[in-house]
Amino acid sequence: MRRGRVPVPGPADPTLTDLTPNQRLRRLELTVTRRLDGLLHGERHGLLPGPGSEPAGSREYRPGEDEVRRMDWSVTARTAVPHVREVDADRELTTWLLVDASPSMEYGTAELDKRELAVAAVATIGFLTAGSGNRLGAQVLTPYGLHRVPARGGRSHLIGLLRGLLAAPRQTGHHPDARPSTDETDLSAGLGAVQRTAHRRGLVVVISDFLDGLPDDPRSPAAWERPLRRLAVRHQVLAVEIVDPRELELPDVGLITLADPETGARREVWTGDPGLRERYATAAAAQRDQLRQALRRAGAAHLALRTDRDWATDIVRHVHAQRRLALAPAAPRRGGAA
Repeated sequence: MRRGRVPVPGPADPTLTDLTPNQRLRRLELTVTRRLDGLLHGERHGLLPGPGSEPAGSREYRPGEDEVRRMDWSVTARTAVPHVREVDADRELTTWLLVDASPSMEYGTAELDKRELAVAAVATIGFLTAGSGNRLGAQVLTPYGLHRVPARGGRSHLIGLLRGLLAAPRQTGHHPDARPSTDETDLSAGLGAVQRTAHRRGLVVVISDFLDGLPDDPRSPAAWERPLRRLAVRHQVLAVEIVDPRELELPDVGLITLADPETGARREVWTGDPGLRERYATAAAAQRDQLRQALRRAGAAHLALRTDRDWATDIVRHVHAQRRLALAPAAPRRGGAA
């Protein structure tokens, strides 16, 4: 299965597509805040166990480098010398997003299409990583190149990013003017751009279907595997895989048209053939296993979200699993003390 060989769908959900970007944004914000309330207001925040923010003493204030809001007034009063608070690990978390907005992400046969689910993931990540001094930046991979959103903090910045993603014009793969991906608009290029931008150690979240660059030979590495591994050496990396159920299996609905959203190429297929549906499902399962193996080799945490599933619940389960893993005692080394 090559990238984008998927059935051409009708509208994913008229009740969603008829909403204005502001209405969709409001609905999305309410969904995220309601469903993730326990995570957003609990004692532990964050998407992955990572740099802490526990106090780690104080040090003298450096004019021009430190912010006044970090002043430790009790130590300053006691010593008569200006001090600022320090925290363990990185003082502030910068999260960089690489959001795939290529034509294959326009596809969807459930309540959400893949692009809308990607925006929901961005919203969730934004709220889960929000905090004093934390910043969020993005690289958006479009058919026309990378669009960079500088890293900033605050709710208004996040809302502006979400509004831009929701309001961006769509380019369906079967459009006569659709053009193929180039070296400047593939996932590897986007990962390279993030690496050049994310100078400070932090969190990198890649949101994509990850079908770009998967080789036909499962023994060969994906084109994006090496740049993803380079990012994982310095940063915490989370790969959010966006999947539609029709990419995993074909329904028995008679004659359908398969289209490549990157080139517009089409092919008619008779789905009444059970052998064809079985071969499709087998190839899709092998492709997803190939993807999981590539992400594992690259050292990225993996979260799969489906357009036909409760994505908020899947994210909550992932976060809890990561936190349990972080709190679990380390296993003793072989031959070491128990």
